[in-house]
Amino acid sequence: MPSKEPQTFRVQCPCCQSELVIDGQTQSVLHHVPVKAAPPITDLAAEVSRLRTASAEREQVFQRSLEAERSREERMDRKFDELLRRAKQTPSSKPLKDIDL
Repeated sequence: MPSKEPQTFRVQCPCCQSELVIDGQTQSVLHHVPVKAAPPITDLAAEVSRLRTASAEREQVFQRSLEAERSREERMDRKFDELLRRAKQTPSSKPLKDIDL
């Protein structure tokens, strides 16, 4: 005999990270518990320092990706030359078809 007790689920919202309470039977949101707000900035100098280091880290990541993109063309050229050299060394033959076997 199924229980008549209402079944609720607690899940985290993927957008705002708040907690949602969902009724299992009606599949609707009963209520939500909003996420606590971030504490206010108490030390302005420390926050400015943190933002500057974050900016420097973003710049470093960008420079690394830029260098990787610049060297990508050279790597692709080397791969192409190697594959072209292999293709020239192997004798070309007519591909076999299933009916030829």
